[in-house]
Amino acid sequence: MGNEFAVGWGTLSLINAGIAQGKNRSGLNWFLLSLLLGPVATFLLVIFDKLPDERS
Repeated sequence: MGNEFAVGWGTLSLINAGIAQGKNRSGLNWFLLSLLLGPVATFLLVIFDKLPDERS
């Protein structure tokens, strides 16, 4: 059962990295944070607003 848990946790981290990049945030940082916090990081990403584009 532990193996499935690790696969799910890793998948969630990859999904969070994609969500973070869609909100103009660092995908790598959120991936690493998600490895530690898991669903809590997902919740934080959902409630945070999208950052403005840096291209100006």
